[in-house]
Amino acid sequence: MDYKKSLEIVEKVLDELKQDNKKLPIIVEGEKDIKALRNLDIKGKIFSVNTGISITDFCDVLSKNFKEIIILTDWDRKGGHICYTIKRNLSGRVKCNTYYREIFAKNCMIKTLEGLPSWINTIKEKLLIE
Repeated sequence: MDYKKSLEIVEKVLDELKQDNKKLPIIVEGEKDIKALRNLDIKGKIFSVNTGISITDFCDVLSKNFKEIIILTDWDRKGGHICYTIKRNLSGRVKCNTYYREIFAKNCMIKTLEGLPSWINTIKEKLLIE
């Protein structure tokens, strides 16, 4: 894998995400994911699916407040299932953007959003050593 190219893509996409998040909320799985995005200087609205209510009820709340959202669940099997469930529940009501999730899945050797800040730091250190 070309670490330099992967890092460039991820950093470029993070800049795009920062811009989109100024007007669109990001949906993540849990508090650690929110913390990871804050560490990456993402300052807009971020909501966790794990709030103690069902995904159906969570989606109903989203549909009343937003026309479009960014789904950024982990890119492992569980995260894929949650993403699919959210998209299915919001179908015809809210536009679901999964672009960022797909780019991170293709360009990172990790499977979780909470690991993204440390993955970026590790790759930067690795590139300095080479």
